Amino acid sequence: MPKFSVLSLTLILTAFCQVLGQTPDTWEVHDLDRPQPRIVTPAGLAASPPPSDAIVLFDGTHFNEWTHANGDPVSWILRDDYMEVKPGTGIIQTKQSFGDIQLHIEWATPNSGTGQDSGNSGVYFMSTYEVQVLNSYNNKTYPDGQAASLYGQYPPLVNASRPPLEWQSYDIIFRRPHFENDGTLNQPAIVTIFHNGILVQDHVALTGPTSHKSRPPYEAHEDALPLFLQDHNEPTRFRNIWVRNLESDL
Repeated sequence: MPKFSVLSLTLILTAFCQVLGQTPDTWEVHDLDRPQPRIVTPAGLAASPPPSDAIVLFDGTHFNEWTHANGDPVSWILRDDYMEVKPGTGIIQTKQSFGDIQLHIEWATPNSGTGQDSGNSGVYFMSTYEVQVLNSYNNKTYPDGQAASLYGQYPPLVNASRPPLEWQSYDIIFRRPHFENDGTLNQPAIVTIFHNGILVQDHVALTGPTSHKSRPPYEAHEDALPLFLQDHNEPTRFRNIWVRNLESDL
C-alpha cells in the first residue's frame, strides 16, 4: 500500500470535495447563489438506547453534565424528556472536555420565523467548530447556513430535514485538528455527519474555525475542549445526547 504524507492526504481530500462541489473556497461565505442541496425525505426516527460504552450527556431528566460558559447552573427549560433553549440565557457547554468523538443528538425547531431566524442553534465541537441547527424544511437560506451545514464552509450534500416540531437526529464523527509544538497545523479537523440517517457530510476537512461572514484560519488549541449548544434566541429543543470517545481509536 502506498504511503501518503499529511499534505498529500489533505490534497486528496480537497480534490474529492471539489468533485462533490463541497470546496468552500469556490464560493463566498453565505453566498445565496451557491447551489441549494437537493431535498431527500428521511425515514422515521427510530428510538434506541445509547450503546454500552457511551457517555450520556442528557437523558431528559437533569442538567448534571452541563453548565453555562461562566460556570452558572443551566437556566434552559427542562421539559418532559427534552431541554429547550431559554432565549437570552446564553450557551450551555459540557462539563467534560472532548477531542475525537462520535456524537448522537436529537433536536426539534419551533414552527416560527424564516431564514436564519427559524429555530437557529448550533452544535459546537471543541467550542469552535459548528454544525448548524435550523429549520430547513421549506425554509430557504444561504446553503452554508442551513441545517447540517458546517457553518460558513460546507452545505450538506442533501437537505434531509423534517418539518418543524418533529424530532430530528444528527450522528456525527468528529476528528479533532492536530497541531505541531510551534502551533502550526499538522492535520485539519475532519467531520462526517448523518442527518436523520442520511449521509450529508462525507469526511470533509474544515478550513478552520466556523464563523459568521468569515473563514478564519486555524489557531492552536487544547486537544480536548467542551461541546456547547448555542442560544440563538430561538426555543429550539434537544434530547437524547450521548458521545463515544474515539481518541483511543487513532
